[in-house]
Formats: sequence, C-alpha cells, structure tokens
Amino acid sequence: MTADLPHSDVHARLKASPIHGVGVFAIRDIPVGTSIFGNDRRAINWMDAEVLDQGGLTNEERQLYLDFGVRKGALIGCPENFNLLSVGWYVNQPAPGETANLIATEQLDMIAVRDIAAGEELTISYAEFSEPQPQIGR
Repeated sequence: MTADLPHSDVHARLKASPIHGVGVFAIRDIPVGTSIFGNDRRAINWMDAEVLDQGGLTNEERQLYLDFGVRKGALIGCPENFNLLSVGWYVNQPAPGETANLIATEQLDMIAVRDIAAGEELTISYAEFSEPQPQIGR
C-alpha cells in the first residue's frame, strides 16, 4: 500500500539550511549510488544565455536565472517554468572545508557518492555541472 503513496521513492525534503537559506535534507538513510531525484522526469529547458542581456527582464526575474540556472557555455538550463522548481533545484554546495555527498551525471542526475544518513543535508559542487554565472546586469 505505501508504494502507491506520494512519499514513495522520495529521499529528501526542503528545510532551512545552516549552509545557505533553504537546503535539501535526507528523510531516510540513502545508500551510495542512489539517484536522489530519479523519479523527477521534468526536462531542463536549454536556452541561449544571451536572454539575460536582453531588455525586458526585471532584476528579480534575472535573478531567477542566476540563482537556479545551470550554465553550459552559451546556454543556460532552467525548469520549463520557475513555478515548477522541484526539490533538486535547492541542493546547496557544501560548507567551506566540507566534501559534497552528491555528484552529477552528464544528464544532471544527482547520485549519492557515499551513504547518507537521514537528516543530513545533501550537497553538490556546482562547478561539477554548471559553469560560473557571469555578473549580468548588476
């Protein structure tokens, strides 16, 4: 019966983070090799990053791209709509001196690189999958 409930295959949830703002925390023990958000099938919308240089965006709209966009050269990847940000978009980088417990595949799936205990914050090195965001329009 529980396999049919909305919490099935959910490994993490959002909570206040001691690292930065909102973070993602394990709700159960997660074994090494687990695809944390494997059931999130929403496609990433890739567009020309020059959209950030064009007029018409407010500072707050532009900041959505800077905060959540995945930068790959001249492209920036975002959800189809920022109202559709799923939990994985909130994974923080590790605190200074700490090591990330997730890695990203080429398809941007997030995989546990070690066993993760329930209650632990999930972290990933952004440099592993996203190039630094240039300071645009500031």
